[in-house]
Amino acid sequence: MCDLYAEAPVLHAAGVHLVSSDEKTGIQALERLAATLPMKPGLVERREFEYIRHGTQCLTANFEIATGRVIAPTIGDTRTEADFVAHVAQTVAEDPQGTWIFVLDHLNTHQSESLVRWVAQQCAIRDDLGRKGENGILANMAARAAFLQDTAHRIRFVYTPKHTSWLNQVEIWFSILVRRLLKRGSFTSNAELRQRILDFIEFFNRAKAKPFKWTYAGRPLTV
Repeated sequence: MCDLYAEAPVLHAAGVHLVSSDEKTGIQALERLAATLPMKPGLVERREFEYIRHGTQCLTANFEIATGRVIAPTIGDTRTEADFVAHVAQTVAEDPQGTWIFVLDHLNTHQSESLVRWVAQQCAIRDDLGRKGENGILANMAARAAFLQDTAHRIRFVYTPKHTSWLNQVEIWFSILVRRLLKRGSFTSNAELRQRILDFIEFFNRAKAKPFKWTYAGRPLTV
């Protein structure tokens, strides 16, 4: 994975899309009961601590390693197997014939039967995929993950080792989203929350996007 990060500029120049993807679940649409009072001489900013809950949303984002842009985000009420396949399909639609590499964690929806079938269709793979829970590529999560990681595929996935979510660069971008928008925000509805997130992504891509300076080279960490 660290080798991929180091190769990102070369891959990008060759037309290969290397993106770090994940879901940020449970984003709360909290409406403050009173407006925030701005700071002034002798007083810090005062933010209302009581709020109204308007529900939650799930953001699935792709952080493009070579450019630092967030591309083809999806925001919805759920995080299901079908939701993730739809997100990947929307992302690949940005360059339908291009080569795509997705960096992901080991969540079961990232190694699902639906995703295997979709990749097989997009890559024109005619092999018998077997039956989920019984045999073949679909037999279990390990077999599905092996298929999805196959470097011969035009659309493939690279999975972070267990307990290393910090290796996924989109997690760094999520922390930016929290600090810049969510932590201090007040949202009157899920619809407003969705639009504010999309507006922030548009602003970020236009004014702030740049690749992260990744220095970790993959050496084993000691405790």
